[in-house]
Amino acid sequence: MGEESSRPGDTTGSTYTDLAAVTPEAYAIASTSRNLARERVGNATPEDRIRQRCSIAVGDFAMADLMRFAGSPVDAGLAALERQAPIITDIRMVQTGILKRGHASEVVCALDYGEDIARNQGITRTSAGFVALRDRMEGAIVVIGNAPSALLVVCDMVREGVRPALVVGTPVGFVNAAESKEALRTLDVPSVSNVGTRGGTPVAVAGINEIITIRAERAGYAGPGY
Repeated sequence: MGEESSRPGDTTGSTYTDLAAVTPEAYAIASTSRNLARERVGNATPEDRIRQRCSIAVGDFAMADLMRFAGSPVDAGLAALERQAPIITDIRMVQTGILKRGHASEVVCALDYGEDIARNQGITRTSAGFVALRDRMEGAIVVIGNAPSALLVVCDMVREGVRPALVVGTPVGFVNAAESKEALRTLDVPSVSNVGTRGGTPVAVAGINEIITIRAERAGYAGPGY
């Protein structure tokens, strides 16, 4: 699969949409940050928009160069949202951070499933949750920001034939974080990931929220009008 997909011109140009900015002050802050990010990161493709948002999320434009895209992930994510496919997260912080506006997909957390599997197999709760949710992963959006073990389990499931619509995998840490993301990038599945040990909830949430925002714009959301 290609390393990156691009649709030049499919950006907001000089306008700005933020589904979470519900007051004039919040919108002004977010808009200013985005304008800075456009200048530093570029604004030619939907992937650039994800780079922008992830950089803003961590307060470091170096994040933009670490992002990786495979298998037309924006298009895959948009199609999954259109089908109201579930969004499955590794931890509650990711679940909470994902926008609930702009789509009708259920956002579920793996931690709410598989407690018996974790106890019986001695694996992490997040890994066990994805094992328990195996049947729901087909065509779903998977968003993992903190648990490399869970991303490795998801990679194993993909090798076994399970096909999520999109995997946003940006776990953070020094144990298997970089390796799990490298493994994800070898698979024939649309993905958003990053190189190295950086990542975490802010990056994962930023990645999926930008795709949700693009969907809202295409559906005619015009922004708050401040």
